[in-house]
Amino acid sequence: MNILPVKNGRKVAILAVCSILLALTSSCSNKTSPLTYFKDINELHSEVRQQAVPLPKLAPDDELFITVTSLEPAAAAPFNLAQTNPGLREELDESAATPKQQTFVVNSRGEINFPQLGRIHVAGMTTEQLCDMLTERISQSVEDPLVIVELVNFRVNVLGEVKKPGAVKVMRQRYSVLDALADAGDMTEFGERSNVLLIRENGGKQERIRLDLNSSEVLTSPYFYLQPNDYIYVEPNKIRQDNSRYNMNNSYKLTVVSTIVSAASVIASLIIALTVK
Repeated sequence: MNILPVKNGRKVAILAVCSILLALTSSCSNKTSPLTYFKDINELHSEVRQQAVPLPKLAPDDELFITVTSLEPAAAAPFNLAQTNPGLREELDESAATPKQQTFVVNSRGEINFPQLGRIHVAGMTTEQLCDMLTERISQSVEDPLVIVELVNFRVNVLGEVKKPGAVKVMRQRYSVLDALADAGDMTEFGERSNVLLIRENGGKQERIRLDLNSSEVLTSPYFYLQPNDYIYVEPNKIRQDNSRYNMNNSYKLTVVSTIVSAASVIASLIIALTVK
């Protein structure tokens, strides 16, 4: 008489279990992996208006590579550092009489001492602006000079939860936070992608900016492109922090237990020694 209700009860239980598993599966499938950048990228238009890239501004301690050439090498030679310093003549390129090493360091007043032109205030300029200014002034003595200005010491530092932390030498002026992370081997699985810290010196003041790499809004942020000497710090996520606390607690407990065992061993040895006597 009770067989039918039992069978119906089993069917209901099976259906309930299947419903729960289906709900769990669908909820898991809708979650985005915590390792994903730009989780909302599918919600945006396929095209994003490209922002103007802020070129690095020159500052004290920057090192500049500057050379001057023209169709008449003799006319351009006085504006090249190696030509005006006999001790550097061995650096000349034999094919074009152009210095291989032609660098200037911006002093604490924001100046460089340029051959024939004397002290020039360059702090706050971009390399393009300095190139234009030098070209204009040198043109008064040299016909159609070609001036090359490059920033030698463009470096950024990437620290924290990345696979290759350290300083990164940048060979181009257009360099983003994604480029820095790529050069650092990308974040580890323990990197907090929603709270990346950017530290920047700006006009003698320190800026601290938080970047959310889970949001595609960072792509249009004014801090997306980096400046020389920027620091990128990737904080550890909660899993890493919890693991660290767990390991520290275990280490502390092991030290305490080891100390107690050692002390007990010493006491036992003394008791045995006294008993034997």
